[in-house]
Amino acid sequence: MMIRNAPPHAEAMIESLRGLGYTTATALADIIDNSIGAAATEVDIRFEWAGVDSWIRVTDNGAGMNDVDLETAMRLGAKDPRAPRLASDLGRFGMGLKTASFSQARRLTVASRRPDGPVICLRWDLDRMSEGVAGGWPLFEGAHPGSEVALSSLDSMVSGSIVLWELMDRVVSDGFAAQDMIDLSDVVERHLAMTFHRLIEGPGAGLTLRINGRKIAPWDPFMLGHPGKALETTELRLLNTVGVVVQAHVLPHRDMLKSAEVDAAAGPAGWSSQQGFYIYRNRRLLVAGGWLGLGERGRAWTRDEAHRLARIRLDIPNTADSEWKINILKSTANPPLRLRSQLQRIAAETRDRARTVFAHRGRLLPSLSGKSGGVPDLWDAVKTRNGTSYRISRTHDLVASLLDRAGPLKTDILAVLRLVEETVPVQRIWLDTADDRETPSTGFAAAPEDDVRGPLSALFRALVMHSRLTEEEARERLLRTHPFDRYPALVAELTLKEIPDR
Repeated sequence: MMIRNAPPHAEAMIESLRGLGYTTATALADIIDNSIGAAATEVDIRFEWAGVDSWIRVTDNGAGMNDVDLETAMRLGAKDPRAPRLASDLGRFGMGLKTASFSQARRLTVASRRPDGPVICLRWDLDRMSEGVAGGWPLFEGAHPGSEVALSSLDSMVSGSIVLWELMDRVVSDGFAAQDMIDLSDVVERHLAMTFHRLIEGPGAGLTLRINGRKIAPWDPFMLGHPGKALETTELRLLNTVGVVVQAHVLPHRDMLKSAEVDAAAGPAGWSSQQGFYIYRNRRLLVAGGWLGLGERGRAWTRDEAHRLARIRLDIPNTADSEWKINILKSTANPPLRLRSQLQRIAAETRDRARTVFAHRGRLLPSLSGKSGGVPDLWDAVKTRNGTSYRISRTHDLVASLLDRAGPLKTDILAVLRLVEETVPVQRIWLDTADDRETPSTGFAAAPEDDVRGPLSALFRALVMHSRLTEEEARERLLRTHPFDRYPALVAELTLKEIPDR
């Protein structure tokens, strides 16, 4: 059998690799993975605006590399993804440094030094690939003339590495201005705060990330320990596998959060997009949200408003990369078939809990009836053959009191209630919610206190005059009733003597 040698054309292959799908943020995260693998404790990212000559630099204080190590690191496909790796290794394909860098820039320079050793510097220049031996892959020694200053900080370091991106044609395109560079650094900061949050937060954190000298604060998707959370399970180990750990979370409803907490908890992509599974390898986030193709009755779950509060942490060992089909961008995963039923059950329970919290606006239990509980909800959900419909409760204290006193107007009042029930703008509410990516304002959230007093006083009078509660019992009941439980001072002011008879 005749065998032919068919090596790839260097220029064509690298230009193809540039289109893998990295963003600037995901590409920089791949560079930081290498810094972590080198035991770095400090990583500084520098964005330098200079028009078409702008550059981005990543500096770390890791163990550094000697000449042989650096040449290996700069070679495409330096590692066999099937080869055994250290348990702490964040890489797999031996491609991240190169493909991430080429996706953003045409010139990649890496300088490194071992403790007290010489500075070693190698460079890929995609505009000079034709200068190599025919069919070769020319790797240049030293920095490009004029770029030495961007690497000079390594001279005063005991050890470490610098990755420098220049000729950033995929970043500084036509119309890209200084403000765009600032905005890009903000996007990168949010992504890194999410991707590495478990490595940079807490008392045992061993890594500090900075952008232009500013320390990156971690973004915790799970709001660990928040008193308003509806669910935070213990860590669960999946059966039929080794080292896969799951923890389910249901975040507080926005009504239970301060305004600053609402904005922070939404995450880089917003509340709805951030729901679902968060897959980590060695505490580094790989997949942020999504339901991994899981679902019920043959239909995959989608990211929707009702389940926006559900987030599930999933840790896998790096030995499971192939089995979970982790891609080269470290952005997608597909759970093994034998684990899908366990994950589906955990996800379904978490989604159900999240839907309940969303529907009740953070109240974990429905209002209780009787003198010791709150007033029943004004709206009842009624299951019919044609789906779910919503009815105004005729047993609600204020509604029942009004109907009892309506006299000849009772028929008209009942007609108005039915008209309201049959014209609830459900479709409009969902469309507006999807457009705004926030739930509509209800529960007097945006109303002044004077607007709350009228309905509150009317309900207080109904509880005393119609439901025969004492004034003290009525006030206690209102303190257990949404949304008036948020206005204890107004409830405390209530007395029948101050409410005019109507």
